[in-house]
Amino acid sequence: MPDTALVIMARYPEAGKTKTRLAHTIGHDKAADLYQAFLTDLAQRFAGGVCQLHWTYSPPEKDFAAFVNTLISARAHAMRCFPQKGADLGARLHAAFQWTQERDFQHTVLIGSDSPHISLETIDRARAALADADVVLGPAEDGGYYLVAMRKPHDVFSGIPMSTCAVIQMTIELAKSQGLSVHLLEPLFDIDELSDLLRLAHMLEVNPSLAPATAAHLKTRRRLYDHDIHSYTAAFNLHRAHESM
Repeated sequence: MPDTALVIMARYPEAGKTKTRLAHTIGHDKAADLYQAFLTDLAQRFAGGVCQLHWTYSPPEKDFAAFVNTLISARAHAMRCFPQKGADLGARLHAAFQWTQERDFQHTVLIGSDSPHISLETIDRARAALADADVVLGPAEDGGYYLVAMRKPHDVFSGIPMSTCAVIQMTIELAKSQGLSVHLLEPLFDIDELSDLLRLAHMLEVNPSLAPATAAHLKTRRRLYDHDIHSYTAAFNLHRAHESM
């Protein structure tokens, strides 16, 4: 068995409950379809690699294993799934590290599912950095983090208000207050808003190999996205104009 668990935090792609901020722009159904393309890229990239791939998912009542196996059935045996547990995101993150420790993994690298362009090299750098650091963090450009890696389930999550621009700084401070050493990887951006999606789309036009399933999804649905984005932008500008009157 590999000594490193790669854990992906994921949500079952259900319209109305998936990528809700982005859905305000492109619609709930399209947001769910886009997110499924993200999950497909992550499954294809990481299943069967040097790290054993795990999905920790929500909501817990969904048969996520059956769903994710449809994304890459040939390597379904290389993936495991377990439901997220905890009252908030911090608790769920901590529980994931406790789960992998209970199964004797020596290293755990945990990532979100909102960056389908995250590379194998990034995971390798996180794993290598654990030779010297207690906590490895991948800073997200919005002030959070897209990756956290540890050898042991240190609680570097409690009391930190997630989804704010201060998350990574507060996490670093909490880790250091416990005497833990921290290593930072290169920054990466998540896909949360329309501007993020447009940025990703431009990257994938130049290099679709960064996230092939997402690139193909965006290419085949470009006209639909362009229509929704145009409609949303027009409505937003009209609303702003009324506010200023």
